[in-house]
Amino acid sequence: MAEQLGMEDVESFRLRARGWLKENMPRQPERRGPIQPGDDDQEWLRARELQKMLYAGGFAGICFPTEYGGLGLTPAHQRAFTEESRGYEMPLLLNVPTFSICAPTVLDMGSEKQKRERISAVIRGEEVMVQFLSEPKGGSDLAGVVTRATRDGDVWVLNGAKIWSTSAYAADWALCLARTDWDAPKHRGLTMFLVKVHQPGITLRRIKMVNGSTEFCEEFFDDVILPADAVVGEINGGWAVATRQLVHERTAVGGGSPYVSGEGRPNLQAPGYDFVDLARRTGQANDPRVRELVGEAWAMQKVQEQLIDRVMAGMAHGHLPGPAVSITRMFHAEADWKNADTGVRIAGSAAVTGRPGEAGPLDYGQQYLSRQSASLGGGSTEMSRNIISERLLGMPREYAADRDVPFKDVAQGRT
Repeated sequence: MAEQLGMEDVESFRLRARGWLKENMPRQPERRGPIQPGDDDQEWLRARELQKMLYAGGFAGICFPTEYGGLGLTPAHQRAFTEESRGYEMPLLLNVPTFSICAPTVLDMGSEKQKRERISAVIRGEEVMVQFLSEPKGGSDLAGVVTRATRDGDVWVLNGAKIWSTSAYAADWALCLARTDWDAPKHRGLTMFLVKVHQPGITLRRIKMVNGSTEFCEEFFDDVILPADAVVGEINGGWAVATRQLVHERTAVGGGSPYVSGEGRPNLQAPGYDFVDLARRTGQANDPRVRELVGEAWAMQKVQEQLIDRVMAGMAHGHLPGPAVSITRMFHAEADWKNADTGVRIAGSAAVTGRPGEAGPLDYGQQYLSRQSASLGGGSTEMSRNIISERLLGMPREYAADRDVPFKDVAQGRT
């Protein structure tokens, strides 16, 4: 197929990438000591630097179109590069949400100007993108957002609040869903905007989590001025953009995005799951029970890899519809729970009482504190089950009391 399209074949690309990586990219350093969540500003600066190196070498934006700064190659080329990049330092922090969610959404739904400016900038390593979707009282009901954008002549005025915005402090632009028509039912009165993260009227605060991480942020909008060309897609057509965005998010969370480059821990604070190493560190490598746990986790990983390949191939060839990404997203949560539980079961009390300054068991105890996060990213697992049942299996839709009701008439925060 590559030859028919006049592009470099995958194996030639692989060999060229192998040589370039060896000559130009630093090897991935080993993390020493326990996780120290918190300020990771230097890692974000390093990620941008690494992305610029990839761009200069001609290996950035592999699957993005050439007219927007990418290489216009296939997912097979991206997989080959990812395989060759193992062991090298890569800008993994930029994979989610910049490359796997926000940039593809702009590619699918944005204007030509937005595509040329934003996608090319992130490929060059000059910009980072984030999502402004969830709201303090919105839960998983994304269509129920109350952040509002009001038209004022040639501009929009944004007011409201967002929360759980991953790494917003490190971003330059955000995709922000706001309500622009309160007389329309909730799904039909929304508009998506491209918003500069750091500008007058936006107050951003980092949220400290139970494990010490400050990855998540909350934002407050007070009369933020947005130009007319900030609209992504159509005015009051934001739900179509958000739906496409959620497809990319669930694909990313499930591990099937063709736009991510490299694999492994997104930063040096996050531990990788290596249960064989953990068993050895805790002196249990020959324990039959522990060996069984390691085997179960390994099998789960292989099933997940095969599931991703099957679902992505089915969607690419038209055998499965877009909502099928909810299958991989839900299985990701199941696998992540399994890994968190397995780590603590093998580490035992060492997950809490391990020696400070030593990487290993303590990592798994700290990781367990965030076990439930896999249930929420990309929409809750309950929502994934609804999507699978309704849109893949054809079961009746769940009852919704606010369907087709003007949003101004929907009860907000009261019974």
